[in-house]
Amino acid sequence: MSKPHIFAFAVIVAFWLDSQWGEPPSRFHPVVWMGNYLRWAGERVAPLADAINVAAQNVRAFALGVTAWLAGAIGVVCMAWAIQSLGLMLAGYGWLATVLATLLLGLALKPMFAWRMLRDEVQGVEEALGKSLQAGRERLGWLVSRDVTTLTETQVRESAIESLAENLNDSVVAPIFWFVVLGLPGAALYRFANTADAMWGYHGARNGRVWEWAGKWAAWADDVLSWVPARITAALLALVAGGVPMAALRCEARRTPSPNSGWPMAAMALGLGVCLHKPGAYALNSSGRPVQAADTSLAIGYALKVVFVYIIIASLAILLVAIEEAP
Repeated sequence: MSKPHIFAFAVIVAFWLDSQWGEPPSRFHPVVWMGNYLRWAGERVAPLADAINVAAQNVRAFALGVTAWLAGAIGVVCMAWAIQSLGLMLAGYGWLATVLATLLLGLALKPMFAWRMLRDEVQGVEEALGKSLQAGRERLGWLVSRDVTTLTETQVRESAIESLAENLNDSVVAPIFWFVVLGLPGAALYRFANTADAMWGYHGARNGRVWEWAGKWAAWADDVLSWVPARITAALLALVAGGVPMAALRCEARRTPSPNSGWPMAAMALGLGVCLHKPGAYALNSSGRPVQAADTSLAIGYALKVVFVYIIIASLAILLVAIEEAP
């Protein structure tokens, strides 16, 4: 088995591990370790909300945010590179060692994405809504950062489907995209950047600290790294849903403040034929019908098809690039 084959089969191994066991225990989860570092660093980077907000403080917060982000990113990339190098070194000692190298790389790649957890959480919201609106709101609160206490039943479903579409990119497509491009270090870098954005990328104050400047670099980095994958996610959703005009997709995607999240959410809204909106922020496919209970299962089905198609595309892309580069 050649080295490109190791990377291609590692993608399949990682998705198989995800489908069978989901997320590893928290104490062994690299993303949890990233979050612990970001929480520790954030307490030293972001100024307290009651501090005087002056220009000099903003410059200091931004500089500290960049430094802490780079330090964490370098550490994550170096660890991923070491694991990948170990696997490739093992691959030089016969077929059994090559199989072990593939398993090692797949095992290390698995925590960089989370399809099964995403699917289960979205389905859990719908199941909770079947019990009561309050139960649905509480379960949605596990999935989103917005205030859920006043959401209607329709808005809870909308939020769950929006989260499914957005995180299909963040938690599946983007990490694998960067694995194809840069190997395990690329996937780890993206996961760190996306986690940093989730924890630091806020406007104004959150949890008693001001993140406007402290988290600005983290938000920019995530936007840059997510730009291409978000559009791939939208294109794949449009493909599996069928009948989604590209002109309409581009128009709807621009309605959200984010340069990236609107793409998969708009594709999902158009594919389902529903309106997805966040009160006071945006409305995607405003002429669509209200979301119904059956739409959650249909949305999960579309996302699952994207995952299967994407596994094949990612594995073939690795092999095709290797063929092109071969002398």
